[in-house]
Amino acid sequence: MPGERVSRLSHAVDVAAPAGVVYGLIADAERWPLYLPPNVYVERLDFDGVRERLRMWVLADQQIKSWTSDRVQDPARRRVSFRQDLIMEPAESMGGTWWVQALAPDRCRLTINHEFTAVHDRPEDVAWLERATVDFARLGLKSLRFLAERWQRLDELVLSFEEQVRIKGPAELVYGFLYEVADWPGQVPHVRRVELAEPHVGVQEVTMDLAGSDGASDTVRSVRVCFPHAGRIVHKDTVPRKLIAAHCGEFSLVPDATGLTVLSQHHVVLREKDIEQVLGAGATVQDARRRVRADLGLESLQILRLAQKHAESAVRML
Repeated sequence: MPGERVSRLSHAVDVAAPAGVVYGLIADAERWPLYLPPNVYVERLDFDGVRERLRMWVLADQQIKSWTSDRVQDPARRRVSFRQDLIMEPAESMGGTWWVQALAPDRCRLTINHEFTAVHDRPEDVAWLERATVDFARLGLKSLRFLAERWQRLDELVLSFEEQVRIKGPAELVYGFLYEVADWPGQVPHVRRVELAEPHVGVQEVTMDLAGSDGASDTVRSVRVCFPHAGRIVHKDTVPRKLIAAHCGEFSLVPDATGLTVLSQHHVVLREKDIEQVLGAGATVQDARRRVRADLGLESLQILRLAQKHAESAVRML
């Protein structure tokens, strides 16, 4: 707006990976909850191959913020420009550009530029926006460099899987069990303690003490974004458990003519440096994949089967 000061910030990092690999990571925004620590969930609303519209939920300076962005992908120049339209408060405007510059066949520079204005140019809002933007850029660049420099091994370090249970009961009761995470201690075997905060309707900040399969315990912090009308709860660990560098997933309810299928999906990046410390000397990435797959799969099935019991028992009582 006239008279408001435009703040411009630029951050860059050199990456020991081909420019095309790095561009692929920034272009695939739906995977950002797994790739970028601040991103909780990204929903692609529209995409024609060049222009896309995204709804994002992001942890900004320890606050959950949501906005809608328009992005334009330019793979020939390896640029992605973005501009928020439904804007993150307290910004008046927010936009910028990702740019990948090839330095050599196996080396490039990744730059992110931001420009923004604050509503009424209030100094405290400008300072908050600058702090949140700097944190996002630094954490994002660090994570993208880490992943890109291991691009030939990402298939080993990243795993995705799902569990599902068939339920003959009302979707509302199943969703209610999954939503009421504060009630899980005493019901879900691996959940010892839950602290829950709901800073916004449908957004949950959860801290859980979990019992591991090896008898050890972990404290995991996560953010959950809930879509009751769609029968979905997406989640992202902001402080993941041992062996895991990044973890996000989703509970989803899929009704049909004869009942309901409930799915628990997981996407994980392994923390390779912790493998031997957790699993013992000589343990490999494959050992870590098996452990994480088994632990998360078992926990998911426990939750889904308890949701099944909760819904089907109510139906029998009626």
